[in-house]
Amino acid sequence: MQTGGGGNTLSESEIVEAALRVVRQDGVEKLSMRRLSRELGVSPMAPYYYVADKRELLDLVATAALTGVRKPPPEFGTWQMRLRDLIDQIDEKLRKHPGLGDVLIEQMLGKQLDLIAAVMEILFDAGFDERNVLSAYATIHTYLFGRSKVNPRDRSSLLDRVLPEAVERATKHLGDLRGRYSYDFSMDVLIAGLEAQLVRQRDTHV
Repeated sequence: MQTGGGGNTLSESEIVEAALRVVRQDGVEKLSMRRLSRELGVSPMAPYYYVADKRELLDLVATAALTGVRKPPPEFGTWQMRLRDLIDQIDEKLRKHPGLGDVLIEQMLGKQLDLIAAVMEILFDAGFDERNVLSAYATIHTYLFGRSKVNPRDRSSLLDRVLPEAVERATKHLGDLRGRYSYDFSMDVLIAGLEAQLVRQRDTHV
């Protein structure tokens, strides 16, 4: 790749990583072509050589960061196992690229249609009807990409306050919210909830 100014050379990965740095530092709403150019140390017009606008930039970031995610085939196992494996793959990318969740929460029907289709196809295979496939996908999307919005304060900032007993007891485990325990817990709840909704759907269609 060649830039449109300054004689610098940019790679797609440099653009993606710079955009994610801006998102981590300032939030996705502050990501702009001008802000990206400052992060890259290039002229304000240089990023336009690669992407036309912020929407295309978000698509580029999401597509590049999610490269390698694959839909598990039917022989992989039950729909629950396939869905969990696919979401685990996406979660691995989110952990590798901090800030990606903020990008993707705005991209429910962006250019990642193959990935969206992979989730929906597993849900259709499970037996969900069209209406519930969309609702199930939206629930998965909101949790997976939006959970980074749950940004608990460090517990030390709460020590000088008198907390309600329930809050005091639970916040001893604030550290779990960023770790594997909370992710596994949430995924177990999500899939169990989908199983319950599938049973309810079948009962109402009888």
